[in-house]
Amino acid sequence: MAVTTAPVAAASVARPPSYYVRQRLLRNAPAMLGLGFIVLCTLVALLGYWVLPDNSPNANNGLVQLQKEAPGFRATVLRLALPDSARAGGSNFLRTWWEGQAPQVQEVPIGGYRFQGDSLLTTPYQNHSALADQPQAYPLSAVTGHAGPAAALRQEIEQDHIVPRTYWLGTDKAGRDELSRLLLGTRVSLGIGLVAVLISVALGMLIGAVAGYVGGWVDSLLLGLMTVVWSIPGIMLVIAISLALDSKGVWTSFVAVGLTMWVDVARVVRGQMLSLREKTFVEAGRVLGLPQSRLIARHLLPNMIGPLIVLATSNFAAAILLEAGLSFLGLGVQPPAPSWGLMVNEGFQLLGTAAGFWLTLLPGLAISLLVLSFNLLGNGLRDAYDPKTPLS
Repeated sequence: MAVTTAPVAAASVARPPSYYVRQRLLRNAPAMLGLGFIVLCTLVALLGYWVLPDNSPNANNGLVQLQKEAPGFRATVLRLALPDSARAGGSNFLRTWWEGQAPQVQEVPIGGYRFQGDSLLTTPYQNHSALADQPQAYPLSAVTGHAGPAAALRQEIEQDHIVPRTYWLGTDKAGRDELSRLLLGTRVSLGIGLVAVLISVALGMLIGAVAGYVGGWVDSLLLGLMTVVWSIPGIMLVIAISLALDSKGVWTSFVAVGLTMWVDVARVVRGQMLSLREKTFVEAGRVLGLPQSRLIARHLLPNMIGPLIVLATSNFAAAILLEAGLSFLGLGVQPPAPSWGLMVNEGFQLLGTAAGFWLTLLPGLAISLLVLSFNLLGNGLRDAYDPKTPLS
């Protein structure tokens, strides 16, 4: 008698919750687009001066003859060798990555050129908003920085010292390359967002955890502090902190913005702590004699990772907007550092001119895209951490 056996159903594979969080996030197209743009901006910020058309410090190499030009215009630049006494000394890799490369040549826009004997004759570049320079004559050896046969010097000048240049996004009122300053501005925006998130999360977790777990008069006191700080406009707090630190600059703005954004984190952590402290696993920890600091750090705070990550992305976007507003008002990053808010202010002062539109639109668009990317990523993370959200 034949015995038939029914197929054994394959047991479902047990997966950790993080697997489903990743799957939900990866299937969220807007969130992944936002994450892609953030990763791109991060790469630009990390590469810094190595990917900029103008790698001078702060991308601040301006040519007054090329000021306020529209995107896509081309110019011919004569590169004059500087004497040895005027050249900058050597710098290491880290210094060049952070500060840029000091200019080793002097650049002069020209309208045309011709050789005459042992001299290079140049015609001035005519700009719509600047007076043209007078025609100039340069000895061939002064252009190259060394002596030699005239024929060899002429060939070297045409190959290495007379170069065409395209300003893809135009120039600002000082003749600086707008593309270089726009790309370098990602460092300020991402840097201030990162520092603000780190400070706000660390401070907010500490205050919120103590308030929610201890309770009593400690909770009332810290909740009152949150309420007072919550009622003060962020810009006013940043101004007060900057005055208290008695300095202006990139790092002062970073710290000041970070110290104004911890209340959101503290309120979320406090609310989560109030609901978690009565759970069974917390009671078991108390019975076992675990210290309160270990209960909070090892057992309670890890259960809040999801809401904290979502809140961190929101704070990142808010910090970028706050820094841009402060720089626009002249209270944030100071010139000549390239900040998107400062660049919007410079373009705003030129509204009504042909260049003012581009100088205002481009940094404003960069701010909007980066903030939108963080908001899309935050929405995706919120859905990903929601167990009710379907995977399909």
